[in-house]
Amino acid sequence: MVRQYETVFIMTPVLSDEQMKEAVSKFQTFLKDKGAEIVFEDHWGLRKLAYPIQKKSTGFYHLIEFKAEPALIAEMELEMKRDERIIRFLTVSLDKYAVAYNEKRRREKEAAKAEETK
Repeated sequence: MVRQYETVFIMTPVLSDEQMKEAVSKFQTFLKDKGAEIVFEDHWGLRKLAYPIQKKSTGFYHLIEFKAEPALIAEMELEMKRDERIIRFLTVSLDKYAVAYNEKRRREKEAAKAEETK
């Protein structure tokens, strides 16, 4: 049974842009290879953490929204635990209301961007 998930992960701030993009592409490739469909991605950039993690006060945030089998989540989280570049991650299963909310929010952002370019 395919479900929709949202994963936010925080990468260590000492990474270069190239290393950060390589870490993101690693998990994109992992998901695609395991048969997941990536619905949406958003890079939030460098943000201040609410509390220090591993003596770091900032981190690169990245969000991936995808559809996958529930068994894939445990595999992906194990890969994230093994990757030294990832300092925190959270995967949430989205119900139909959350999926609808995310789609509505994306449409509104696209409409706002379209208005800006006019």
